[in-house]
Amino acid sequence: MRVLVVEDEEELADAIVHGLRRRAMAVDVAYDGADAADRLAYVHYDVVVLDRDLPGLHGDEVCQGLAEAGSASRVLMLTAAARVGDRVRGLSLGADDYLVKPFAFAELAARIRALARRTAPARPAVLEVAGVRLDLAARTAARDGVAVALTRKEFAVLTELMRAEGATLSPREVVARAWDENIESGTGALRVTITTLRRKLGAEVIETVPGVGYRVGRPAGARSDGREP
Repeated sequence: MRVLVVEDEEELADAIVHGLRRRAMAVDVAYDGADAADRLAYVHYDVVVLDRDLPGLHGDEVCQGLAEAGSASRVLMLTAAARVGDRVRGLSLGADDYLVKPFAFAELAARIRALARRTAPARPAVLEVAGVRLDLAARTAARDGVAVALTRKEFAVLTELMRAEGATLSPREVVARAWDENIESGTGALRVTITTLRRKLGAEVIETVPGVGYRVGRPAGARSDGREP
């Protein structure tokens, strides 16, 4: 799940981002409406956590712009105003849910997950490919019946590769699906994660397709040359 948090109170925004990342979500942040609009123009987010009372470009305008563009992103609007009229206006502009400040973080996270489920296609709760079994609900992994401990990022990367059902994903696609902009560009963080996954699961599980990317569950008889894309 990829989330954009739009909140001009930087301390609150950073706290939300930190908490959501700890829950294995890929999260970006914008501190004003104009920055949010720029990001939304070229990045798809499953959920946008949008403060309504933004300086400059108001949250209402950001929300309306998403609706007019036909965006599939779900919008959870945040506001300090508890008046019914304010909530009605926000919903009429295209917001999918409303949360009044102050709020419990656990409720925010639960609402984000609920919104993401509305647009996500039905997916199996358990993925099994090439002897690897991922239980997405329990967030556990096993290889040939033996439990394997994965970090949140390793689990997210492996989930996206297994969901591809044998198709090859480019490094950029993997990063877009499993990472947020917090990844340091050019550091090879994804390659390090792939290397660690191979060590934990077996080198043959994740194949490198030269010049293209990575895949899991290659056709029988296919060989990996081990070169990085």
